[in-house]
Amino acid sequence: MNIAELQAYGYFALVLLLVVVLYSYIYHLYSTDKKKGGHDYEKFSNMALNDDIGDAPVSPMSDDKEK
Repeated sequence: MNIAELQAYGYFALVLLLVVVLYSYIYHLYSTDKKKGGHDYEKFSNMALNDDIGDAPVSPMSDDKEK
């Protein structure tokens, strides 16, 4: 086994690991329960479309600083 073959196996393993991490992160985002304090990330998808100064914010903010 030469160095090029070893690099190819390493590259394949790294790509496979990154694909697994990506899909597990996507599953985590969509499986969080919104009733238990999870965020609804689908409403943030319209943030780029509704970016006018008069548009309503995605999530309301209070003036009080929570400590």
